[in-house]
Amino acid sequence: MNEMKKSLPIFLLALVSTAAFSQKLKYKDIFALLSTNQYEAAEPFLKKYLKETTDNPNAYLYMGLVYEQKTAKDDVLRNTQQSIVNIDSAIILLTKASSMITDKEIKKEKDYYAMYSQRDLRTGTMDIKLAHIQFDLQNRVNALRERKDKVNMVKHYFTEMQTGYTRSNEMFVTLQQGYPGQREFYLRADDRVVAQLKELATTYDASFKAFENYKTSISNLGKTSYNQQWNVQEIKEFKTDGTELTDFYQNNLLIWNYKAFADQAIKIIDGELKPIKADLITYDIEINKLADKLKADSVSVQSGLARLAESLLSDRLKKLDPEPLPMDVLGLKMADLEYKSALMDSRKLKDSADVFLQLELTKREIKQLKKVDSLAVKLMMRNLDEEALNYKHFVTSTYNSTALLKSWVKAEREFADREMKKKFEQLAQRTESINWLLSGSDSIPLNTQRKSKFKPLLIEAKYTAGITFTDSLNGEGYFYNIPVSRKPTISVRFAIDKANLRESQLGAIKAAITADQGENVFFVILWSNKKIKEKYPATVAKIYRSDGLSWATNLMMDFTPEAMQFQSENGDLIVRAGEQRIVVDKSGKLK
Repeated sequence: MNEMKKSLPIFLLALVSTAAFSQKLKYKDIFALLSTNQYEAAEPFLKKYLKETTDNPNAYLYMGLVYEQKTAKDDVLRNTQQSIVNIDSAIILLTKASSMITDKEIKKEKDYYAMYSQRDLRTGTMDIKLAHIQFDLQNRVNALRERKDKVNMVKHYFTEMQTGYTRSNEMFVTLQQGYPGQREFYLRADDRVVAQLKELATTYDASFKAFENYKTSISNLGKTSYNQQWNVQEIKEFKTDGTELTDFYQNNLLIWNYKAFADQAIKIIDGELKPIKADLITYDIEINKLADKLKADSVSVQSGLARLAESLLSDRLKKLDPEPLPMDVLGLKMADLEYKSALMDSRKLKDSADVFLQLELTKREIKQLKKVDSLAVKLMMRNLDEEALNYKHFVTSTYNSTALLKSWVKAEREFADREMKKKFEQLAQRTESINWLLSGSDSIPLNTQRKSKFKPLLIEAKYTAGITFTDSLNGEGYFYNIPVSRKPTISVRFAIDKANLRESQLGAIKAAITADQGENVFFVILWSNKKIKEKYPATVAKIYRSDGLSWATNLMMDFTPEAMQFQSENGDLIVRAGEQRIVVDKSGKLK
């Protein structure tokens, strides 16, 4: 019996199919499929039947149920329009059926309305009532109309969500493709970009709210194949993240958080960079004021530069740009003023005779100048045309254009180069001047490597002594003090033992100096380590700071001196070598 029930629909389908091609369709044959809920199989035959027969309310009723079943299976997102068409068709057919069914129709075709059979509570018999059928059909129509509204609402919010997110993606990609990297994006952003970011955040936010409304709406449809989840991903890499769109028909929606990106970017651009950009202009103005002061008053502005340097905002800017162009530009301007301030400081001391001070001043100037040169070279090596785009407001506010900025940097480099050549020449001169005493027209070397007619035998911190030769046979002893000006105030020449202290014997000649406690009386001794007749020839000279040479005497000694001692109480000079000694009295005679 069960096998018969299973095979009956197949048999009836074959029978109806055969009838469809041979003769007019009979409703009872189609009803055999409808009564067993085989709506899909019955649909084509029922449609054909209704084209030929327009007065069968039961056929309209079941055609409406076929469309009702179809709309329940429709994909409300992918096939929304078809779902609406099916709903409208079901409403029209069920409404038409309701208007056509009468008590007479029910009594005549009782078997076709058996599904509405109910027990009469008064009589206890099974009965089919017109009112019950009309009530059911009206409920179905109402439900279909409500479903139509729900389907439209689901599609509306889905489309709003999808459109909003797609627009957000397009806006982000436009920003992304407009800049080489995130650094350039932040630094080049202006009010127009901030407005775009605000629009991006708003659009994304609207898309998310549409998603929430969509989730609520689709849950009202009952069971569907959709259960989308809004899985947010952070945009970490500006140039690589955020480009892919998501498939909104999939349940796992991989969503880029464009709102978080936009909010963070606005915070950086408006909250951090905008004040910094304003401060950069302020710094430049303050530097220009110092430059004007230096030029107008011819005074150093080093102290003002030091105060400015303390408040430089490089650390704030370097969080976004490791090598900010304005810092190098401002640094070069400050370095230029530091160098010119150093020149002003040197000018105050230009009359100082201290050669060491003059040398240090030159070294300081060169140090400042190297800073100017280094920063100028660094700026020239940078791609100023590209990097100026990152600081357009700064460049236009300070130099009007990138071309003028480049011209200024080139001029600073050329200035530093010219100044460097002059300062290194000056350095060489001042370095060399330390090694010479200038006495009248004479230049006395303070370094044994210098070529001169003056041959230093002894160079101490304060004094030098030696021999100056007019020719190889004729020489004079000399003694000079060594002031920081290198212009001696003690300048003494004295006769020496020309026969034994010759230029040819210079390698064997030595010298020693001693003085009284107040350094007002000096003694210079020159001697040869080469014996002459078993004696060491020597010359001793006595010199006063105030009066110059007192006397010079030649001696032949049994030893080479190791120490000298002046006895101020009697004016004697004692020359020693171990236990040996000689004494020269205050007039230059041996005792």
